[in-house]
Amino acid sequence: MIATAPGAARERAAHLGPERRRPQVLDAALAITATSGVAAVTIGSVAERLGVTRPVVYSCFADRVELIKALVNRERDLMLEGLLEALHTARGDYPQAAFVDGFSALLSVVEARPDTWRLIFAANPDSAVAEMIATARETLAASSTRWIGPAMETWWATADLDRKLPVLIELFLSSSEAAVRSLLDPESDWTPDDLGEFYGRIICSAFGAA
Repeated sequence: MIATAPGAARERAAHLGPERRRPQVLDAALAITATSGVAAVTIGSVAERLGVTRPVVYSCFADRVELIKALVNRERDLMLEGLLEALHTARGDYPQAAFVDGFSALLSVVEARPDTWRLIFAANPDSAVAEMIATARETLAASSTRWIGPAMETWWATADLDRKLPVLIELFLSSSEAAVRSLLDPESDWTPDDLGEFYGRIICSAFGAA
């Protein structure tokens, strides 16, 4: 029987090739970020988490800066896709059902990729992450305005809507962030559907009162 050298497993890992390896490298970087912050992401820490050598990681990304940039870009795109899909779910003739469905869809997106959202809500976000959050918030605000403005007119014939709408959009965005934080709380026992119904009913009442 031929003995296996201690480093054989690591050497074989590189045979996947950079294109197939990149998603794994980004997943490892995201997991590190979610638990220890962006500062903890290095070529060495990612290699250690994957159980490969540093050259394997370097074959995918030239350096740490390129790795983090790729991670932020990927998570931003996935987050925006999920947010817009959730927003499109909030439709219908019945206001409360629309809000409940929208919040439930949002929280289901969070449940599916919790590490992405932990990255976003980190206590001390990296500057690249902060920029990602700002971009996502601007995109969601614009899309929310296109949906909520006409809905307010249809459902409640809200008076002085042009003046009130920016305040209502900020309320909607802030409540969405609060709902996400509540779901991510390790001591929380909420499900996306239960928490979505709770927030949906509250925010629908607030919008109706406007």
